[in-house]
Amino acid sequence: MRRVVIDTNCLLMCVSAKSPYHRVWTDFVEGRVSWCVSTEILAEYMEILSKYTNPWFAEVVVNTIVNNATTVRVAPSYFFHLIQADPDDNKFVDCAICGNAEYIVSNDSHFRILNTISFPRVKVIRIEDY
Repeated sequence: MRRVVIDTNCLLMCVSAKSPYHRVWTDFVEGRVSWCVSTEILAEYMEILSKYTNPWFAEVVVNTIVNNATTVRVAPSYFFHLIQADPDDNKFVDCAICGNAEYIVSNDSHFRILNTISFPRVKVIRIEDY
């Protein structure tokens, strides 16, 4: 099964049933794709979802991720520090590398630097290309 990492901005874009990107969420929930997550990523999901929606909805979404059979929990044992412009984004990169993800889904421009790094190779796609 394909493994991916979803940046928080894309999670916000895909959880609503009214979103044109809702397929990203339904593919995960229905078991067609595995999401790789770390504790740090889950904490950010909870924080940002609570801020932009509400704490109840954030808890429902994060609990759905945690309890999904296709979720891959990753505890990175090495930190690559590949994104210098926004070091907070590195949690997604480290999770993708250590979780053997096929790619990261992100619309954050800071991730573009990964296209210039040959090792370790991390593919990034925009949510529109999912």
